Amino acid sequence: MERLDGRLAVVTGGGTGMGRELARQLTAAGASVALCDVSADNMAETKALAEAEAAGSGFASGPRVSAFVADVADEAQLVAFRDHVTATHATDHLHLLFNNAGIGGGGSFVLDDRAEWEKVYGVCWGGVYLGTRTFLPLLLAADEGHVVNTSSVNGFWASLGPGTAHTAYSAAKFAVKGFTEALITDFRLYAPHLRASVVMPGHIGTSIAFNSGEYLDRNPKELTAEQLAEIRERQARQGVDLSAVGDEDLRTAIVHRAEAFRDAAPTTAAQAATIILDGVRANRWRILVGDDAQVLDELVRLDPEAAYEPSFMERIRSRGAFGFIGR
Repeated sequence: MERLDGRLAVVTGGGTGMGRELARQLTAAGASVALCDVSADNMAETKALAEAEAAGSGFASGPRVSAFVADVADEAQLVAFRDHVTATHATDHLHLLFNNAGIGGGGSFVLDDRAEWEKVYGVCWGGVYLGTRTFLPLLLAADEGHVVNTSSVNGFWASLGPGTAHTAYSAAKFAVKGFTEALITDFRLYAPHLRASVVMPGHIGTSIAFNSGEYLDRNPKELTAEQLAEIRERQARQGVDLSAVGDEDLRTAIVHRAEAFRDAAPTTAAQAATIILDGVRANRWRILVGDDAQVLDELVRLDPEAAYEPSFMERIRSRGAFGFIGR
């Protein structure tokens, strides 16, 4: 897959962040793109941006961009998306599948609501599994194909530091990593024209905090008094007293943190998309995204037994990585 022009790519979670930037760069390279997301408004913006890239790409084939509202955790919706792709793009095959959609939440297996935990796991792992299942026949029908699954550094380090539980997301991302690695041999044996890559980003500037909140009915900008009370209680368990902070001030602080995660990240979504597509062109099965991902990968490999000790955070910070992670 050294050349992307004339190819057809499916990108899940295409409304914002890395999905949006993948769509823009794919169309700029001459590929047609089929997007899905749960937000029609976000997707419409991505579609317009990608179509502008396509118009300026200079490719005579004229890359096409389509969009479809679908929740990747729902197999029926993914099947409907696949049918939309084949009809809209008049095709029976697919070259590139980017299982990119993801959300955060359900951090504690002990404290968090089971429904939220399973929603996060269902999107982050189920979306990859169901997406690959759904589009596999189209990939098999192509002359060559590539499945690109977004895991995370939390696919080899199940933590956000010693002060934050992070179980649903980490469990899902470990599953994505293992599944993708297993596909390498599976494809080599039974579909040698297909390739698989696992993407493991560090801190990337995306709107995942806002998108996750919207999906889980707790948008940071619209947190209820009850939800804020739960946040105070959880912080109190860690020795942080927020009882004197009013609801509006606490809500504002949470919004600012989500904005800072997006706007002050060491790697932008556009830079991440470039790294991913360069990895696809080079047929790399393992794509670390960001200097912080490289640092964490090195440190975990050097001393895996210490990876979940509180002191491990000091090693990470001494290398200038993950300043946003809580202690």
